[in-house]
Amino acid sequence: MPTLCSARLTLSAFALFLTMICCTAQPNRNSVSAPSLLTGADQTNLYLPMLQGKRVGMVVNHTSRIGQTHLVDSLLALGVSIKTIFAPEHGFRGEATDGEKISNARDPRTGVMIASLYGQNRKPSKAQLDSLDVLIFDIQDVGTRFYTYISTMHYVMEACAENKKPLIVLDRPNPNGHYVDGPVLDPKFKSFVGMHPIPVVHGLTVGELARMINGEGWLGPGKSCPLTVVPVKNYTHQTPYVLPVRPSPNLPNQQAVLLYPSLCFFEGTVVSVGRGTDKQFQVIGSPYTQYGPYQFTPVDKPGAVNPPLEGKLCYGLDLSTVPISRKGMMLDYFFDFFNRASDKTKFFLANNGIDRLAGTDQLRLQMLAGVSAQKIRASWQPALSAYKQTRQKYLLYP
Repeated sequence: MPTLCSARLTLSAFALFLTMICCTAQPNRNSVSAPSLLTGADQTNLYLPMLQGKRVGMVVNHTSRIGQTHLVDSLLALGVSIKTIFAPEHGFRGEATDGEKISNARDPRTGVMIASLYGQNRKPSKAQLDSLDVLIFDIQDVGTRFYTYISTMHYVMEACAENKKPLIVLDRPNPNGHYVDGPVLDPKFKSFVGMHPIPVVHGLTVGELARMINGEGWLGPGKSCPLTVVPVKNYTHQTPYVLPVRPSPNLPNQQAVLLYPSLCFFEGTVVSVGRGTDKQFQVIGSPYTQYGPYQFTPVDKPGAVNPPLEGKLCYGLDLSTVPISRKGMMLDYFFDFFNRASDKTKFFLANNGIDRLAGTDQLRLQMLAGVSAQKIRASWQPALSAYKQTRQKYLLYP
């Protein structure tokens, strides 16, 4: 059994020690969750036996933690042989702006090679996997189809299926996992911000979604990822969960995380969602005064390079203190801003990026045709009902 030279603890004993720390020494980690909630990563005793003597690849970023310690550091301290870190959008340290390409590098702290999955390739190559025995995926998601960490997970699963490499998903709570809403993606609009025929708010943890990707055959004909999910302990989809770390540069707090599903459609329009301010995804506005009394000016800053409407005074609304509905997407703001537009044909960006975010062109076409918000929402219901039935097969939590 491997030992830690400094502490002379066995691997299993140190794993138990880490788990005890997670239970008792993190007063700020889950401020509104049950004290006994444990993420998959916290439960080292459940997955360390699968790593002993193995060459390990880690699909992780800054959210991959056991308490205040990065998962990579914890596992290296336990003698796990980590050969490669695979970094998603925003990079290993979570500091790159949205859409910024990530380069391969070597982590200065650990010396482990970092392979980008948001640069020249978004899928681990055969050559990269040949030197590995097992991969771990541990990244905090926020429960929306267009948040790209789940797209990275898809490609990792696909590579593991093709190269017969086992994947261990260390599950984490979904802060927006208590509801399902929005249009279901039409496969014609598949992209990196929408790869699966699921709603905008899918109501799954990454572990449950990984099970669905496998079970529904979305990796392709005859492909199945050798998958193990380490579930969250003492969690249900109704458990409120405050993220201990911002999941990406422009989701700085819980209010932004909870508003994100409802405001992201604005990214396909002439309206700013506050990138380049200190209230990202908590304010909305444009240079036209009819949108509201609140004023802000987006500026270039770390994590928001060249933000939309940079340097322009915007008028709109401050949503940083509004109550958040737990029943569905809060789309009244989106429909209201469209109705206030002086030229509705110019409300959506010319690249029709709204179609990729919505997963369909029907939302844009319906709005331009004057269809009411109520009827638009009603049009989503048949596909949502079918999805909810499928979802039941893959749930790990009540």
